[in-house]
Amino acid sequence: MGDILHALPAVTALREAHPGWTIDWVVEPRWRALLSAETESEAPSPGKPNPARPLVDHLHFAATRDWRKQPFSAATLKAVRTLRRELKSCDYDVVLDLQGAIRSSVISTMTGCRRIIGEDAPRERAARWLYHERVPTRGAHVIEQDAELASAIAGDELAPGPPLLPVDAAAECWADTILPPNNDKPAVLINPGAGWGAKRWPIERYAAVAASLTSRGVRVLINAGPGEDTLAASIVQETRGAALSLNCSLDQLIAVTRRIHLAIAGDTGPLHLACALQKPVVGIFGPTDPSSNGPYGCRFNVLRSPQSIRDHTRNEAPEAGLLTIQPDAVLAAADQLLAGEAA
Repeated sequence: MGDILHALPAVTALREAHPGWTIDWVVEPRWRALLSAETESEAPSPGKPNPARPLVDHLHFAATRDWRKQPFSAATLKAVRTLRRELKSCDYDVVLDLQGAIRSSVISTMTGCRRIIGEDAPRERAARWLYHERVPTRGAHVIEQDAELASAIAGDELAPGPPLLPVDAAAECWADTILPPNNDKPAVLINPGAGWGAKRWPIERYAAVAASLTSRGVRVLINAGPGEDTLAASIVQETRGAALSLNCSLDQLIAVTRRIHLAIAGDTGPLHLACALQKPVVGIFGPTDPSSNGPYGCRFNVLRSPQSIRDHTRNEAPEAGLLTIQPDAVLAAADQLLAGEAA
């Protein structure tokens, strides 16, 4: 989720610079909602972006997470062959690998395209050997690096700006029932989960932050991602039911994030979603580096201990530096942003 959200500003800039180009995207099915809505509110207007699919013309689906579970099964091999035929039939002029992973670079070669562009020093080093053009990037943040890669297609100087995200009509109606348009209370979205344990701030500290916010009359929503219902329930219990647990689809999460005043989370997809939607965020960082992967393009406060060291090892226990961050510091950062200030 984070990789897609980090790539969106570059592709949005590319779309705005070249509105007549055909731009397609290969994506995991579970992240479709970041690029295309299920339901449309109205028919697209000629010459204007389609709100339900504002950025891309066509999506190709690659269920690589499922394929890894049974790489040599008949179903997986059939799906890979089908995707390869589909990609080759499109006869692309250029393929841009913004993920820099081995799997994304391999999928790039499945197009048969003779111009595959990737970073000179991609995330997974072996991926670079499948690129025809390797672009040295200078930007500190991955969003800036992605813009440099996209600029290489036609020699543009693309500047990443607010990305285009789809508007799902049904999800927007649902979000109105959670945060009505006439709601005058500030709304804060807390995401207590994380991709792995080392990035996860202790749940009891998120609960303390939520309890303090609700006691001031702030509307607190807890995003419960897959397998995170217990985390959300702990916070709801600590707030005596004042916080609301959201177990929602990605379309619905996008819609409700459009309505919040602040997001509080670690280095997770929902944090980057709030940034993409120009919402203020408090980022609680530990083993990952916010200078390259943190909030971008919005008002934000990032908390990270000087003791934290960049380490992407997927340890289960919270990173030691992360544990030095206390709820009072998070509340102070939140108060600054809710008051319209930035650190």
